[in-house]
Amino acid sequence: MSCDRAPDAWVKWVTQRSDVVARRIVASEFQWISRDTDVLLEAYDPEIGKFLILNELQLRYSAQMPRRMRAYAALAEERYSLPVYPVLINILPPSPTVVIATAYESEVLGLRALQQYRVINLWEIDAQIVFQQQLTSLLPFIPVLKNGGEESVVRQAVQLLRTDEQLSELEPLLAFFASFVLSSRLVQQIMRWDMAVLLESPWYQEILNKGRQEGLQEGRQEGLREGLLAAIELGLELKFGSSGLELMPEISQIQDVDVLRAIQEALRIINSLDELREIYRVSEA
Repeated sequence: MSCDRAPDAWVKWVTQRSDVVARRIVASEFQWISRDTDVLLEAYDPEIGKFLILNELQLRYSAQMPRRMRAYAALAEERYSLPVYPVLINILPPSPTVVIATAYESEVLGLRALQQYRVINLWEIDAQIVFQQQLTSLLPFIPVLKNGGEESVVRQAVQLLRTDEQLSELEPLLAFFASFVLSSRLVQQIMRWDMAVLLESPWYQEILNKGRQEGLQEGRQEGLREGLLAAIELGLELKFGSSGLELMPEISQIQDVDVLRAIQEALRIINSLDELREIYRVSEA
């Protein structure tokens, strides 16, 4: 997450305070806050002085996030001796039955713990805000923002990324999320490069890992299977377009997660749908 590209605009937006300014990106030298999706910023407000803004970016919200936000906030406060403003940014909406919590609460023998945090759901944010407020950190996520899935809006985001050499490295991420709302052929036309490279994207891998983790945590093989099917469907769309998706009805009938895992891994190296069919037909034989 590139909050360092326009940190002042970012801290003003996440805190909703016009007087807040960014001081520096705090090095993530301590345990846990060490991924590219965890960004710790030191900010300053005339009323409260120095404080930290903890940005936690999640592909999809999970029930473990409240506890994690409590741990992250406490760790940052202890390490830097500054108050912490935690922010959870969710990229894709969860299932309709999932309730996104805005605080962690627990009580033991009358002793109560409470950690509140701000929640930003990107699908609720209008894409035009990114352009109007120059929130360059959010440009790669334009396609999944509200009203951001239109071809003209995606093209505008691509043009802005290409005006800055540092921002241009975020093009694969923009293409990844554009594939959720536009056809792979159109995304390839807009981006002007091979969509198959997105199979190596860490975000593609996170979708797969998310399904695996949920399956293990819930103790259900079905959770793992659903995660693999989601990754396979996205991989087929990215590499072969609509013709690739024609295989999903028969792949969806496969119950063996080992076979599904083999299909998912093969998507990186195969060159045709016939090669893919051979993998699961041999397995079923």
